[in-house]
Amino acid sequence: MLIGYARVSTDDQDTAAQVTALKAARCERIFREKASGGRWDRPELHRLLDQLRKGDVMVVWKLDRLSRSLRDVLTIMERLGEAGAGFRSLTEAIDTTTPAGRMLMQMVGAFAEFERSMLKERTKAGLDAARDEGRIGGRRPKLSPQQQAEIRKMVSKGDKTAAAAARLFKIHPATVSRLLARQTERPPRKSRHAKYFGK
Repeated sequence: MLIGYARVSTDDQDTAAQVTALKAARCERIFREKASGGRWDRPELHRLLDQLRKGDVMVVWKLDRLSRSLRDVLTIMERLGEAGAGFRSLTEAIDTTTPAGRMLMQMVGAFAEFERSMLKERTKAGLDAARDEGRIGGRRPKLSPQQQAEIRKMVSKGDKTAAAAARLFKIHPATVSRLLARQTERPPRKSRHAKYFGK
């Protein structure tokens, strides 16, 4: 069975032109969707994928109607392969039921895998360089060292509660709790003269 999928991004757009093309391509069923191509959680798309059977062919008017994410396209192709189904794009003349179409999708998949590998290598190189320079990867701290010291001071003196300090600096109370916990876990600093007194 040829099963069509038509998608537009917004409510003021219409799938009529896509549906006409899909019907002309002899699609027996057509699933229509109004959702962004960057989203994975599209109900009609998943309903179509769940109903695919061996020998079925999913048809779209244009590849970007399927998804604007290469990763999602490849994931969908894997789902089709697992179901024993094919894929056809009318505009790009992609047809995975033919040897040439299968080769094209394999090439796309190989380039995507290469891109993922390069991204991992660049990320690892960046983290290694940051570590060598004494910087630690991750998100930027919510509080500067001066702000952290101010919070410790006002809470230890009793000027503010932890919750009040969190509201003052517009952060989550758990952030203040972790900050104070780190302070109590930190061992006391030795006096610079301790070595002379055996302490």
